[in-house]
Amino acid sequence: MVRTHNRAIGFLLSIIVLSTGVVGRSVAEGRCPPGQYPIGGQGAGGCAPTGAGSGGSGDPVPTGRWHKTWGAVAFSKSGDAGAVVGKMSKAEAVAGAVEKCSQWGATDCKEGLTFKNQCAAVIQADKSLGTRLDTGATKEIALERATAACRKSGSHSCTTIYAECSMPYFERF
Repeated sequence: MVRTHNRAIGFLLSIIVLSTGVVGRSVAEGRCPPGQYPIGGQGAGGCAPTGAGSGGSGDPVPTGRWHKTWGAVAFSKSGDAGAVVGKMSKAEAVAGAVEKCSQWGATDCKEGLTFKNQCAAVIQADKSLGTRLDTGATKEIALERATAACRKSGSHSCTTIYAECSMPYFERF
């Protein structure tokens, strides 16, 4: 009976010793706040954040930025024209359009239309009625609007001269 009793005590002591080791380890793991895990050891411990999926605020981190762009169309009295898209400022777009218009030989090129983050269309009406300009979210919308203005002017012909978009672009970083 004493032998059985000693075995029982030995078994219980083994369980207590093993339990203490497990408890000690779980306490060591718990020295960091939620969302972090222990790093280092031998007295030089610290905590590091866990991966994004392991808690924390979960707020999205920006991965880039949007750049707005400008476009412009310039005309001269002689009928020369120039257009640009994708410029970073209105002034840059106007200067680019005037320069392109001047490349045809005109010296009186002036801004006819500027647009930002959208599309533009130029429709030629009957000679005496000039051109019609308009903008829209898409080329199709800009063309529909400019064509409607051309028809409303009483023109017998409405010819597409220009349709282009200057849309924002996303720069990743």
